[in-house]
Amino acid sequence: MIVKMSRYDFVLMATQSEDFVARLRELGLVDITTTGWEPREQDRQLVVDIDHYAKAIEKLKDFAESESMLKGAEAYATGEEAFEAYTFTQQRKATLAGELARLEKMSEDLLPWGEFTVESREKLLEQGVVLRYFVASKGVFDEESAAWGENYTLAEINRDATSVYFVVVTAPEEDVVIDAQELKMPAMDYRAAAADAERTREEIESLNGEFARCAVSLELIEAELESLSRQLQNVKIKGTAQEAADGSLVVLEGWAEEDKSKEVDALLEEYDGVVYLKSQPTPEDDTPVKLQNNRFARLFELIGGMYALPKYGTLDLTPFFAPFYMLFFAICLNDAGYGAILFSLGVALYLKGGQAMRQPSMLTMICGGATTLFGLYTGSLFGLSIPDMLGYENIAESPFLDFQNDFFSLALALGVVQILFGMFLNICFKARYFGITTVFAQLGWFIVLLSACVAGGLPMLNPDWVIPFFTLSSPAFYAALGVGAVLMLFLSDIKRNPLVNFAGGLWDTYNNITGLLSDVLSYIRLFAIGLSGGVLAQVFNSLALGLTGLDAGIGEFGVGTIFQILGATAILLIGHGINLFMSSISSFVHPMRLTFVEFYKNAGFEMGTRSFEPLTNEKK
Repeated sequence: MIVKMSRYDFVLMATQSEDFVARLRELGLVDITTTGWEPREQDRQLVVDIDHYAKAIEKLKDFAESESMLKGAEAYATGEEAFEAYTFTQQRKATLAGELARLEKMSEDLLPWGEFTVESREKLLEQGVVLRYFVASKGVFDEESAAWGENYTLAEINRDATSVYFVVVTAPEEDVVIDAQELKMPAMDYRAAAADAERTREEIESLNGEFARCAVSLELIEAELESLSRQLQNVKIKGTAQEAADGSLVVLEGWAEEDKSKEVDALLEEYDGVVYLKSQPTPEDDTPVKLQNNRFARLFELIGGMYALPKYGTLDLTPFFAPFYMLFFAICLNDAGYGAILFSLGVALYLKGGQAMRQPSMLTMICGGATTLFGLYTGSLFGLSIPDMLGYENIAESPFLDFQNDFFSLALALGVVQILFGMFLNICFKARYFGITTVFAQLGWFIVLLSACVAGGLPMLNPDWVIPFFTLSSPAFYAALGVGAVLMLFLSDIKRNPLVNFAGGLWDTYNNITGLLSDVLSYIRLFAIGLSGGVLAQVFNSLALGLTGLDAGIGEFGVGTIFQILGATAILLIGHGINLFMSSISSFVHPMRLTFVEFYKNAGFEMGTRSFEPLTNEKK
């Protein structure tokens, strides 16, 4: 559900604004509207600093968990000092990394020329002997070297698979005309370049001590980031506040939870010089949204938040899509073994991930547990058939669901149920807040669709589900269709001409039929994804047994059998690992797509623009 809010309009002296905001921050219950704020030139550096601090914190957290972290490092005195040290060290590391790459490339380029000393080359130069360096393809060198040797003194230094490196001994200023590429005279040999690269590498590693000091100062850096964030928040408040009385007064818009507004009122009554108006939000207000759900539905706020928060004054659909999402995830993954692995990962994440990972870990456990139960119902365990293992001749004789043959129609039925449920929620909400007359057309459509599903859809799923007094040929069915047709064709707007309503109703009928058909067909993805994952699991099982020969059974146990088992194990681990990873992604994304597109559309979801974020001094 969406928490009810109270709106406040504060009028106070401009000189009081900073102190007043500080008092609200201490209270921690009021969200000040800063919508539409644009940073000025003097504010941009603050925004940049916050971004740099946030990135530094993320990198230092990674460094603290790496093997490069040094123990016993001494923390800096302040967060600002630690951040400046980190920035300087990071820049120094980037410079050294560039130098290291250059030296490693130089060492690689010098390697073909072997070992030499610059001093010996300088002595030759003093004696009038110049060494010029060339490279040519092997074919060209082998064919032309004899001819070149008639005019010049050549010495082959090195060759690889494609090229030959050689020097030509000449006198100063002598021209050399050969079909080869002349290279720049090496300034050192590869050993010197490699030594310089090693020294640079050691210098980079020595920077870990500075990074360690910054890492142990993380709390100070995070506190400094919080301080900068509060500064930016104050800048936003000041930049969006309305000025009055030639700038001597400011007007602020604030929001507080309705059940906690008495605490806000008490503060305002104590604070001298502030005039405030308290009111209920209107549809035109940009009211912040806070969700408050039970423990189960609260887990799925993480899913809903990936799309958008609901608009204030509308219906929070989180508790209504949560069971469907859990079920759809289980259907798409459709394997008890995979579900057990996900559940175990969720438990490990819950135990090791800390407070920040509680919600994702619980969600993983919920979806993994649901997958395990559904996988047991369909008789799938790591691609193996549980009915076969239990000795059933075929799955039809077992209590398990034949997913491959029976679930196609069930997937469509689930789609119809969720869509009708969404329409029902939309009708109930609008009827409650805007009156029953505003939903006659939607109610008519709901009656028609529900009647068709009960009279025609249920017998298609199971012949035993026929309702005797409500079939496709019963008077009750036609009466329901008639009531629905009248509502959707003639009463869509009771204030409008019936003929106009009828024309609009016909157009809506075409749009609704085509739209609903595509919506229902979208649920086929549940069957397709669940089937494809199961088939891939079976394929990997067959590959593991077939490629290792274990499908023929184990005859005499020996050393070869051990290698067969190890090979099959490797194939199974890699194959099922890939399948679990890909299937989990599909099981996460596609139910989300069904929720945000099909269910949200039919439930009349309206998107909100902002969440409730009260001013506070506490670390977020």
